[in-house]
Amino acid sequence: MVLATWVIVLIVVGVIALLIVGLYNSLIRLKNQVKNSFAQIDVQLKRRNDLIPNLVNTVKGYMTHERETLENITKARAAVMKATTPEGKAKASNMLSDTLKSLFAVSENYPDLKANQNFLQLQEEITGTENKIAYSRQHYNDIVMVFNTKIQFFPNNVIAGSLGFKEEKSFEATAEERKNVEVKF
Repeated sequence: MVLATWVIVLIVVGVIALLIVGLYNSLIRLKNQVKNSFAQIDVQLKRRNDLIPNLVNTVKGYMTHERETLENITKARAAVMKATTPEGKAKASNMLSDTLKSLFAVSENYPDLKANQNFLQLQEEITGTENKIAYSRQHYNDIVMVFNTKIQFFPNNVIAGSLGFKEEKSFEATAEERKNVEVKF
């Protein structure tokens, strides 16, 4: 009778240990997916940062009066490169996206620039990269949601908390990006 009790206790302890190990491993997998997703955003941000100097150099010859716009792009690019946290990268990246939009808007005043093949190609590459950044952010947020949901479920929340797992933050739009766009004809 005593032996049977010990066997049952050992089986129960073994099952609980296996469940904890399984949970821990799945949390590690998700945590690594979060890190990888963030790294993919970094890849796209680096690509955009690499394209910007070429774009600025192409534009410089045409835009003699728009030096402030070019300086803002350079400052925003530097801020993206210096940012280390997801929140910092998101904020700096959003600022850079806004300055690029203003550059493309200002370029409308320069017909020769708009016809320049280098400018058009760079503009297309940056636009494509912006789309990839948006997709990468969306994928990151999806993975963060799965991870955060997993560590919030009971009993996972008790075990995950004791193992040191904490919620991750999503990339979020800035207040400026949430404003309604005003279209005038």
